[in-house]
Amino acid sequence: MGFLPGGSEWLIILLVIIILFGAKKIPELMRGLGSGIREFKNAANSTDDKDTKNDAPKSE
Repeated sequence: MGFLPGGSEWLIILLVIIILFGAKKIPELMRGLGSGIREFKNAANSTDDKDTKNDAPKSE
């Protein structure tokens, strides 16, 4: 569609990010983003596991 940036636009966005944060800070930012996504996935999986355990019939 028309919503995603093209190749040259991605290059400009990347250049602006490097200028704003500096080349040394970017790996740290990406590491933080990755750990945040990992925590979110773990929490979502944990919630799903609890739901399936509660739905299972209990053997007496």
